[in-house]
Amino acid sequence: MRGDKFIASLNDGRSVWLEGSQIKRIAGHPAFAGTLQTIKSLFDMLDREQVGYELPEKSCYAHSSFLVPYTLEELNKRSSAFFRWSAETYGMMSRLSDYARSIVTGWYAAREELGQLDPAFKDKIAAYYEQARDNDLFLTTAIIVPQIDRSRGLEDERIAERFLHVVRESSEGIVVRGAKMIATGAPYSHDFIIFSFLQFESTQRKHAHVLIVPADSAGLHIVCRESFADSRERNHPLSARYDEMDAVLFFDDVLIPWERVLLYGDPEKVLALRANETANGLAFHQNAVRFVAKLEFVTGITFAVADSIGVTGFLHIQEKLGELLLQADVIKALIASAEARASPDGAGVYVPDLNLIETARNLGTRYYPRAIEILQQIGGGGFVQTPSDVEDFYGPISGLMHRYFEGANVSAEKKVELFKLAWELIGSPLGARHLLYERFYAGDPVRGLANHYLRSNKEAWTEPIWKLLQNNSKGGDRKVK
Repeated sequence: MRGDKFIASLNDGRSVWLEGSQIKRIAGHPAFAGTLQTIKSLFDMLDREQVGYELPEKSCYAHSSFLVPYTLEELNKRSSAFFRWSAETYGMMSRLSDYARSIVTGWYAAREELGQLDPAFKDKIAAYYEQARDNDLFLTTAIIVPQIDRSRGLEDERIAERFLHVVRESSEGIVVRGAKMIATGAPYSHDFIIFSFLQFESTQRKHAHVLIVPADSAGLHIVCRESFADSRERNHPLSARYDEMDAVLFFDDVLIPWERVLLYGDPEKVLALRANETANGLAFHQNAVRFVAKLEFVTGITFAVADSIGVTGFLHIQEKLGELLLQADVIKALIASAEARASPDGAGVYVPDLNLIETARNLGTRYYPRAIEILQQIGGGGFVQTPSDVEDFYGPISGLMHRYFEGANVSAEKKVELFKLAWELIGSPLGARHLLYERFYAGDPVRGLANHYLRSNKEAWTEPIWKLLQNNSKGGDRKVK
Protein backbone atom coordinates (compact mmCIF):
# COMPACT_ATOMS: atom_id res chain seq x y z
CA MET A 1 0.00 0.00 0.00
CA ARG A 2 1.30 3.43 -0.91
CA GLY A 3 -0.06 6.93 -0.41
CA ASP A 4 -3.15 6.99 -2.64
CA LYS A 5 -4.15 3.46 -1.68
CA PHE A 6 -3.66 4.31 1.99
CA ILE A 7 -6.14 7.21 1.79
CA ALA A 8 -8.63 5.10 -0.18
CA SER A 9 -8.39 2.32 2.41
CA LEU A 10 -9.81 4.61 5.10
CA ASN A 11 -13.19 4.72 3.36
CA ASP A 12 -14.20 1.47 5.05
CA GLY A 13 -17.32 2.52 6.89
CA ARG A 14 -15.58 3.40 10.15
CA SER A 15 -17.54 5.55 12.60
CA VAL A 16 -15.63 8.82 13.16
CA TRP A 17 -17.30 11.60 15.17
CA LEU A 18 -16.31 15.28 15.06
CA GLU A 19 -18.27 18.32 16.24
CA GLY A 20 -21.43 16.29 16.79
CA SER A 21 -21.49 14.77 13.32
CA GLN A 22 -20.49 11.39 11.99
CA ILE A 23 -17.84 11.75 9.30
CA LYS A 24 -18.57 9.20 6.61
CA ARG A 25 -15.45 9.87 4.52
CA ILE A 26 -12.49 11.50 6.23
CA ALA A 27 -10.53 11.96 2.99
CA GLY A 28 -11.12 15.52 1.85
CA HIS A 29 -12.66 16.68 5.13
CA PRO A 30 -10.92 19.95 6.14
CA ALA A 31 -10.12 18.63 9.64
CA PHE A 32 -8.13 15.73 8.18
CA ALA A 33 -7.03 16.77 4.69
CA GLY A 34 -3.66 18.31 5.55
CA THR A 35 -2.62 15.48 7.84
CA LEU A 36 -3.67 12.85 5.32
CA GLN A 37 -1.51 14.49 2.66
CA THR A 38 1.43 14.39 5.08
CA ILE A 39 0.89 10.69 5.81
CA LYS A 40 0.45 10.02 2.09
CA SER A 41 3.87 11.54 1.38
CA LEU A 42 5.39 9.35 4.09
CA PHE A 43 3.85 6.18 2.66
CA ASP A 44 5.23 7.15 -0.74
CA MET A 45 8.73 6.99 0.78
CA LEU A 46 8.52 3.33 1.76
CA ASP A 47 10.48 2.06 -1.24
CA ARG A 48 13.53 4.03 -0.14
CA GLU A 49 16.32 2.30 1.75
CA GLN A 50 16.25 5.03 4.41
CA VAL A 51 12.74 4.06 5.43
CA GLY A 52 12.00 0.53 4.27
CA TYR A 53 13.67 -2.83 3.89
CA GLU A 54 13.22 -5.28 1.07
CA LEU A 55 11.17 -8.44 1.38
CA PRO A 56 12.69 -10.64 -1.37
CA GLU A 57 9.97 -13.27 -1.05
CA LYS A 58 7.30 -10.59 -1.56
CA SER A 59 9.19 -8.48 -4.13
CA CYS A 60 8.36 -5.34 -2.18
CA TYR A 61 9.50 -3.11 0.67
CA ALA A 62 8.15 -2.95 4.21
CA HIS A 63 8.64 -0.17 6.73
CA SER A 64 11.68 -0.82 8.91
CA SER A 65 9.54 -0.73 12.07
CA PHE A 66 8.62 -4.28 11.03
CA LEU A 67 12.28 -5.32 10.75
CA VAL A 68 13.27 -7.80 13.46
CA PRO A 69 16.85 -6.77 14.32
CA TYR A 70 19.10 -9.80 14.58
CA THR A 71 22.21 -7.63 14.14
CA LEU A 72 23.33 -4.20 15.30
CA GLU A 73 23.21 -3.09 11.68
CA GLU A 74 19.53 -3.96 11.49
CA LEU A 75 18.86 -2.17 14.78
CA ASN A 76 20.55 0.94 13.36
CA LYS A 77 18.43 0.62 10.23
CA ARG A 78 15.31 0.77 12.37
CA SER A 79 16.69 3.86 14.11
CA SER A 80 17.43 5.58 10.79
CA ALA A 81 13.90 4.90 9.54
CA PHE A 82 12.37 6.31 12.72
CA PHE A 83 14.42 9.48 12.41
CA ARG A 84 13.74 9.88 8.69
CA TRP A 85 9.97 9.86 9.15
CA SER A 86 10.17 12.04 12.25
CA ALA A 87 12.43 14.56 10.53
CA GLU A 88 9.94 14.81 7.66
CA THR A 89 7.33 16.04 10.15
CA TYR A 90 9.80 17.85 12.47
CA GLY A 91 8.77 15.49 15.27
CA MET A 92 5.30 17.05 15.27
CA MET A 93 3.52 13.78 14.48
CA SER A 94 4.40 11.59 17.40
CA ARG A 95 2.47 8.43 16.58
CA LEU A 96 3.13 7.76 12.92
CA SER A 97 2.33 4.07 13.36
CA ASP A 98 5.99 3.07 13.75
CA TYR A 99 5.58 2.98 17.55
CA ALA A 100 2.59 0.62 17.51
CA ARG A 101 4.14 -1.41 14.70
CA SER A 102 7.23 -1.85 16.87
CA ILE A 103 5.10 -3.29 19.67
CA VAL A 104 3.69 -5.87 17.26
CA THR A 105 7.18 -6.58 15.91
CA GLY A 106 8.50 -7.06 19.43
CA TRP A 107 5.71 -9.48 20.34
CA TYR A 108 6.35 -11.36 17.12
CA ALA A 109 10.10 -11.46 17.76
CA ALA A 110 9.48 -12.83 21.27
CA ARG A 111 6.68 -15.18 20.20
CA GLU A 112 8.42 -18.34 21.42
CA GLU A 113 8.80 -16.91 24.92
CA LEU A 114 5.38 -15.26 24.97
CA GLY A 115 3.77 -18.41 23.62
CA GLN A 116 4.22 -19.85 27.08
CA LEU A 117 1.51 -17.46 28.26
CA ASP A 118 -1.02 -18.91 25.85
CA PRO A 119 -0.41 -21.71 23.33
CA ALA A 120 -2.42 -19.84 20.67
CA PHE A 121 -0.44 -16.60 21.03
CA LYS A 122 2.45 -17.64 18.82
CA ASP A 123 0.34 -18.39 15.74
CA LYS A 124 -1.95 -15.40 16.29
CA ILE A 125 0.85 -12.83 16.50
CA ALA A 126 2.76 -14.39 13.60
CA ALA A 127 -0.29 -14.21 11.34
CA TYR A 128 -1.10 -10.65 12.35
CA TYR A 129 2.50 -9.45 12.08
CA GLU A 130 2.72 -10.69 8.50
CA GLN A 131 -0.65 -9.15 7.63
CA ALA A 132 0.30 -5.76 9.09
CA ARG A 133 3.77 -5.80 7.51
CA ASP A 134 2.73 -6.92 4.04
CA ASN A 135 -0.24 -4.53 3.84
CA ASP A 136 1.46 -1.46 5.38
CA LEU A 137 -1.23 -1.23 8.05
CA PHE A 138 -1.32 1.99 10.05
CA LEU A 139 -1.56 1.08 13.75
CA THR A 140 -2.02 2.97 16.98
CA THR A 141 -2.59 2.15 20.63
CA ALA A 142 -5.34 2.92 23.15
CA ILE A 143 -4.27 1.80 26.61
CA ILE A 144 -5.65 4.32 29.13
CA VAL A 145 -8.95 3.96 30.97
CA PRO A 146 -11.37 6.91 30.91
CA GLN A 147 -11.07 9.59 33.61
CA ILE A 148 -14.31 9.14 35.53
CA ASP A 149 -13.41 9.03 39.20
CA ARG A 150 -9.76 8.31 39.93
CA SER A 151 -10.54 7.90 43.62
CA ARG A 152 -12.57 4.77 42.88
CA GLY A 153 -11.56 1.39 41.48
CA LEU A 154 -13.28 -1.53 39.84
CA GLU A 155 -15.06 -2.33 43.10
CA ASP A 156 -17.38 0.52 42.08
CA GLU A 157 -19.82 -0.89 39.54
CA ARG A 158 -20.17 2.51 37.88
CA ILE A 159 -16.43 2.48 37.14
CA ALA A 160 -16.27 -1.21 36.21
CA GLU A 161 -19.01 -0.85 33.60
CA ARG A 162 -17.22 2.01 31.86
CA PHE A 163 -13.79 0.43 31.75
CA LEU A 164 -13.44 -1.81 28.71
CA HIS A 165 -14.62 -5.30 29.65
CA VAL A 166 -15.97 -8.50 28.16
CA VAL A 167 -19.74 -8.85 28.29
CA ARG A 168 -20.00 -12.26 26.63
CA GLU A 169 -18.11 -14.95 24.76
CA SER A 170 -19.12 -16.96 21.73
CA SER A 171 -17.63 -19.31 19.18
CA GLU A 172 -16.77 -16.26 17.06
CA GLY A 173 -14.94 -14.27 19.73
CA ILE A 174 -15.56 -11.95 22.65
CA VAL A 175 -17.92 -8.98 22.83
CA VAL A 176 -16.52 -5.94 24.65
CA ARG A 177 -18.10 -2.79 26.06
CA GLY A 178 -16.55 0.37 27.54
CA ALA A 179 -14.10 3.07 26.49
CA LYS A 180 -10.39 3.55 25.88
CA MET A 181 -8.23 6.65 25.48
CA ILE A 182 -6.10 8.27 24.08
CA ALA A 183 -5.93 6.90 20.53
CA THR A 184 -3.57 9.29 18.76
CA GLY A 185 -3.97 9.09 14.98
CA ALA A 186 -7.20 7.13 15.40
CA PRO A 187 -9.06 8.41 12.30
CA TYR A 188 -6.16 7.28 10.09
CA SER A 189 -5.51 3.89 11.73
CA HIS A 190 -6.48 0.53 10.35
CA ASP A 191 -6.22 -1.30 13.68
CA PHE A 192 -6.03 -0.43 17.37
CA ILE A 193 -3.78 -2.27 19.82
CA ILE A 194 -5.75 -2.43 23.05
CA PHE A 195 -4.43 -3.31 26.50
CA SER A 196 -4.19 -1.65 29.91
CA PHE A 197 -1.61 -0.14 32.25
CA LEU A 198 -3.65 -1.30 35.24
CA GLN A 199 -2.76 -4.34 37.30
CA PHE A 200 -6.01 -6.23 37.72
CA GLU A 201 -6.94 -8.65 40.46
CA SER A 202 -7.54 -12.32 39.65
CA THR A 203 -11.28 -11.73 40.10
CA GLN A 204 -11.28 -9.03 37.40
CA ARG A 205 -10.63 -11.36 34.47
CA LYS A 206 -13.24 -9.72 32.23
CA HIS A 207 -11.10 -6.57 32.20
CA ALA A 208 -7.83 -8.38 31.47
CA HIS A 209 -7.21 -8.67 27.75
CA VAL A 210 -4.87 -7.75 24.88
CA LEU A 211 -6.75 -7.09 21.65
CA ILE A 212 -6.19 -5.97 18.08
CA VAL A 213 -9.35 -4.18 16.97
CA PRO A 214 -10.14 -3.18 13.35
CA ALA A 215 -11.15 0.46 13.02
CA ASP A 216 -14.23 -0.46 11.01
CA SER A 217 -15.60 -2.82 13.66
CA ALA A 218 -19.37 -2.61 14.11
CA GLY A 219 -20.20 -0.76 17.32
CA LEU A 220 -16.82 1.01 17.55
CA HIS A 221 -17.05 4.81 17.63
CA ILE A 222 -13.97 7.06 17.19
CA VAL A 223 -14.77 10.30 19.05
CA CYS A 224 -12.29 13.03 18.07
CA ARG A 225 -11.19 16.03 20.07
CA GLU A 226 -11.56 19.48 18.54
CA SER A 227 -9.62 19.81 15.32
CA PHE A 228 -6.62 22.14 15.35
CA ALA A 229 -6.19 22.02 11.58
CA ASP A 230 -6.03 25.31 9.72
CA SER A 231 -5.74 25.42 5.94
CA ARG A 232 -4.00 28.84 5.90
CA GLU A 233 -0.56 27.33 5.51
CA ARG A 234 1.50 30.53 5.60
CA ASN A 235 -0.10 31.61 8.87
CA HIS A 236 -0.33 28.14 10.44
CA PRO A 237 2.35 25.98 8.81
CA LEU A 238 2.20 23.26 11.49
CA SER A 239 -1.54 23.16 12.09
CA ALA A 240 -2.14 22.93 8.34
CA ARG A 241 -0.09 19.72 8.00
CA TYR A 242 0.54 17.95 11.28
CA ASP A 243 -2.59 17.76 13.44
CA GLU A 244 -2.44 13.99 13.97
CA MET A 245 -5.69 14.05 15.99
CA ASP A 246 -6.48 12.26 19.25
CA ALA A 247 -9.64 10.34 20.03
CA VAL A 248 -11.51 8.35 22.63
CA LEU A 249 -12.81 4.96 21.52
CA PHE A 250 -16.34 3.90 22.50
CA PHE A 251 -16.95 0.14 22.33
CA ASP A 252 -20.69 -0.41 22.08
CA ASP A 253 -20.75 -4.24 22.22
CA VAL A 254 -17.96 -4.77 19.69
CA LEU A 255 -17.20 -8.33 18.56
CA ILE A 256 -13.48 -9.14 18.59
CA PRO A 257 -12.75 -12.35 16.63
CA TRP A 258 -10.71 -14.93 18.52
CA GLU A 259 -7.78 -14.52 16.12
CA ARG A 260 -7.54 -10.87 17.27
CA VAL A 261 -7.74 -11.77 20.98
CA LEU A 262 -4.07 -12.20 21.87
CA LEU A 263 -4.71 -12.79 25.59
CA TYR A 264 -7.81 -12.83 27.74
CA GLY A 265 -8.88 -13.65 31.25
CA ASP A 266 -5.59 -13.90 33.15
CA PRO A 267 -4.37 -10.60 34.68
CA GLU A 268 -0.90 -11.97 35.44
CA LYS A 269 -0.34 -13.10 31.85
CA VAL A 270 -1.58 -9.77 30.51
CA LEU A 271 0.86 -8.01 32.84
CA ALA A 272 3.70 -10.25 31.68
CA LEU A 273 2.98 -9.42 28.04
CA ARG A 274 2.88 -5.71 28.80
CA ALA A 275 6.25 -5.94 30.57
CA ASN A 276 7.98 -7.83 27.76
CA GLU A 277 11.36 -6.16 27.32
CA THR A 278 11.76 -7.07 23.65
CA ALA A 279 8.57 -5.27 22.64
CA ASN A 280 9.13 -2.38 25.04
CA GLY A 281 12.74 -1.95 23.98
CA LEU A 282 11.90 -1.82 20.27
CA ALA A 283 8.89 0.48 20.75
CA PHE A 284 10.38 2.88 23.30
CA HIS A 285 13.44 3.17 21.05
CA GLN A 286 11.16 4.82 18.49
CA ASN A 287 9.90 7.26 21.15
CA ALA A 288 13.41 8.46 21.91
CA VAL A 289 14.52 8.77 18.28
CA ARG A 290 11.37 10.68 17.36
CA PHE A 291 11.96 13.09 20.25
CA VAL A 292 15.37 14.08 18.88
CA ALA A 293 13.77 15.40 15.70
CA LYS A 294 11.36 17.51 17.75
CA LEU A 295 14.06 18.94 20.02
CA GLU A 296 16.17 19.85 17.02
CA PHE A 297 13.17 21.56 15.43
CA VAL A 298 12.45 23.68 18.52
CA THR A 299 16.16 24.50 18.82
CA GLY A 300 16.36 25.60 15.19
CA ILE A 301 13.32 27.86 15.55
CA THR A 302 14.70 29.40 18.74
CA PHE A 303 18.09 30.05 17.14
CA ALA A 304 16.36 31.71 14.17
CA VAL A 305 14.15 33.88 16.42
CA ALA A 306 17.15 35.03 18.47
CA ASP A 307 19.11 35.82 15.32
CA SER A 308 16.20 37.67 13.69
CA ILE A 309 15.92 40.16 16.56
CA GLY A 310 19.65 40.55 17.14
CA VAL A 311 19.98 39.15 20.66
CA THR A 312 22.51 36.35 20.16
CA GLY A 313 25.32 38.51 21.57
CA PHE A 314 23.81 38.65 25.06
CA LEU A 315 25.24 36.20 27.59
CA HIS A 316 21.90 35.15 29.09
CA ILE A 317 20.58 34.38 25.60
CA GLN A 318 23.67 32.33 24.78
CA GLU A 319 23.16 30.39 28.01
CA LYS A 320 19.59 29.50 27.02
CA LEU A 321 20.58 28.54 23.48
CA GLY A 322 23.36 26.41 24.88
CA GLU A 323 20.86 24.66 27.12
CA LEU A 324 18.81 23.67 24.09
CA LEU A 325 21.91 22.19 22.46
CA LEU A 326 22.65 20.30 25.65
CA GLN A 327 19.15 18.80 25.68
CA ALA A 328 19.46 17.47 22.14
CA ASP A 329 22.99 16.18 22.70
CA VAL A 330 22.00 14.32 25.88
CA ILE A 331 19.10 12.51 24.20
CA LYS A 332 21.22 11.67 21.14
CA ALA A 333 24.02 10.38 23.37
CA LEU A 334 21.59 8.20 25.32
CA ILE A 335 20.21 6.73 22.10
CA ALA A 336 23.68 6.09 20.67
CA SER A 337 24.77 4.45 23.91
CA ALA A 338 21.58 2.37 24.12
CA GLU A 339 22.12 1.13 20.57
CA ALA A 340 25.81 0.43 21.16
CA ARG A 341 24.99 -1.51 24.32
CA ALA A 342 22.20 -3.48 22.66
CA SER A 343 22.39 -7.18 23.31
CA PRO A 344 20.53 -10.16 21.89
CA ASP A 345 17.62 -11.52 23.90
CA GLY A 346 16.84 -15.21 24.23
CA ALA A 347 15.64 -15.30 20.61
CA GLY A 348 18.72 -13.50 19.27
CA VAL A 349 16.91 -10.19 18.78
CA TYR A 350 19.05 -7.11 19.40
CA VAL A 351 17.23 -4.87 21.85
CA PRO A 352 18.54 -1.40 22.85
CA ASP A 353 19.57 -0.95 26.47
CA LEU A 354 16.12 -0.36 27.96
CA ASN A 355 17.46 1.48 31.01
CA LEU A 356 19.06 4.16 28.82
CA ILE A 357 16.01 4.40 26.58
CA GLU A 358 13.81 4.89 29.65
CA THR A 359 16.23 7.57 30.86
CA ALA A 360 15.77 9.42 27.58
CA ARG A 361 11.98 9.13 27.82
CA ASN A 362 11.92 10.36 31.41
CA LEU A 363 14.16 13.32 30.60
CA GLY A 364 11.95 14.18 27.64
CA THR A 365 8.97 14.88 29.87
CA ARG A 366 11.02 17.70 31.45
CA TYR A 367 13.13 18.79 28.51
CA TYR A 368 10.30 19.72 26.15
CA PRO A 369 8.44 22.06 28.53
CA ARG A 370 11.76 23.74 29.29
CA ALA A 371 12.57 24.09 25.57
CA ILE A 372 9.22 25.78 24.96
CA GLU A 373 9.82 28.07 27.95
CA ILE A 374 13.18 29.15 26.50
CA LEU A 375 11.55 29.91 23.15
CA GLN A 376 8.93 32.03 24.94
CA GLN A 377 11.58 33.91 26.92
CA ILE A 378 13.70 34.75 23.89
CA GLY A 379 10.89 35.85 21.58
CA GLY A 380 9.03 37.71 24.33
CA GLY A 381 6.42 40.22 23.24
CA GLY A 382 7.28 39.71 19.60
CA PHE A 383 4.97 36.72 19.51
CA VAL A 384 1.87 38.81 20.19
CA GLN A 385 2.67 41.72 17.89
CA THR A 386 2.65 39.84 14.61
CA PRO A 387 -0.11 40.86 12.17
CA SER A 388 -3.19 38.69 11.81
CA ASP A 389 -2.30 37.56 8.30
CA VAL A 390 0.83 37.48 6.17
CA GLU A 391 -1.38 38.83 3.38
CA ASP A 392 -1.20 42.23 5.10
CA PHE A 393 2.18 42.63 3.39
CA TYR A 394 0.33 42.94 0.08
CA GLY A 395 -2.36 45.38 1.23
CA PRO A 396 -2.67 49.19 1.40
CA ILE A 397 -0.17 49.55 4.26
CA SER A 398 2.41 47.27 2.69
CA GLY A 399 5.16 49.88 2.97
CA LEU A 400 4.59 50.36 6.69
CA MET A 401 4.47 46.60 7.24
CA HIS A 402 7.85 46.15 5.62
CA ARG A 403 9.33 49.03 7.61
CA TYR A 404 8.13 48.21 11.12
CA PHE A 405 8.32 44.42 11.08
CA GLU A 406 11.83 44.28 9.67
CA GLY A 407 14.32 42.08 11.51
CA ALA A 408 17.99 42.43 12.38
CA ASN A 409 19.10 40.49 9.32
CA VAL A 410 15.90 39.20 7.75
CA SER A 411 13.08 40.78 5.80
CA ALA A 412 9.91 41.85 7.58
CA GLU A 413 7.83 39.24 5.76
CA LYS A 414 10.17 36.36 6.63
CA LYS A 415 10.42 37.51 10.22
CA VAL A 416 6.62 37.51 10.58
CA GLU A 417 6.45 34.04 9.03
CA LEU A 418 9.09 32.86 11.49
CA PHE A 419 7.25 34.26 14.50
CA LYS A 420 3.99 32.72 13.30
CA LEU A 421 5.77 29.37 13.05
CA ALA A 422 7.11 29.80 16.59
CA TRP A 423 3.65 30.79 17.83
CA GLU A 424 2.35 27.47 16.55
CA LEU A 425 4.59 25.85 19.17
CA ILE A 426 4.03 28.16 22.12
CA GLY A 427 0.56 29.69 21.76
CA SER A 428 -1.67 27.80 19.37
CA PRO A 429 -4.07 24.99 20.33
CA LEU A 430 -1.74 22.60 18.48
CA GLY A 431 1.22 23.84 20.52
CA ALA A 432 -0.68 23.47 23.80
CA ARG A 433 -1.59 19.93 22.84
CA HIS A 434 2.06 19.08 22.14
CA LEU A 435 3.18 20.49 25.48
CA LEU A 436 0.61 18.30 27.24
CA TYR A 437 1.54 15.31 25.10
CA GLU A 438 5.25 15.48 25.85
CA ARG A 439 4.57 15.72 29.57
CA PHE A 440 2.42 12.59 29.67
CA TYR A 441 2.82 10.42 26.54
CA ALA A 442 5.17 8.06 28.42
CA GLY A 443 2.73 7.79 31.33
CA ASP A 444 2.74 9.50 34.70
CA PRO A 445 6.17 11.22 34.87
CA VAL A 446 6.29 10.78 38.66
CA ARG A 447 5.67 7.06 38.33
CA GLY A 448 8.19 6.89 35.49
CA LEU A 449 10.99 8.19 37.69
CA ALA A 450 9.84 6.06 40.62
CA ASN A 451 9.92 2.96 38.41
CA HIS A 452 13.41 3.91 37.31
CA TYR A 453 14.45 3.68 40.95
CA LEU A 454 12.48 0.51 41.65
CA ARG A 455 14.05 -1.32 38.70
CA SER A 456 17.58 -0.26 39.61
CA ASN A 457 20.24 -2.47 41.17
CA LYS A 458 20.28 -0.59 44.45
CA GLU A 459 23.08 -2.62 46.02
CA ALA A 460 25.41 -1.61 43.21
CA TRP A 461 24.96 1.99 44.36
CA THR A 462 25.07 1.45 48.12
CA GLU A 463 27.74 -1.25 48.41
CA PRO A 464 30.68 1.15 47.77
CA ILE A 465 29.31 3.47 50.47
CA TRP A 466 29.12 0.75 53.10
CA LYS A 467 32.52 -0.54 52.01
CA LEU A 468 34.02 2.93 52.51
CA LEU A 469 32.47 3.23 55.96
CA GLN A 470 33.59 -0.28 56.86
CA ASN A 471 37.20 0.46 55.88
CA ASN A 472 37.07 3.78 57.68
CA SER A 473 35.82 2.25 60.91
CA LYS A 474 38.42 1.09 63.44
CA GLY A 475 36.25 -1.55 65.00
CA GLY A 476 33.82 -2.33 62.25
CA ASP A 477 30.18 -2.56 63.22
CA ARG A 478 29.75 -1.99 66.91
CA LYS A 479 26.78 -2.53 69.08
CA VAL A 480 25.99 0.00 71.73
CA LYS A 481 26.00 -1.64 75.19
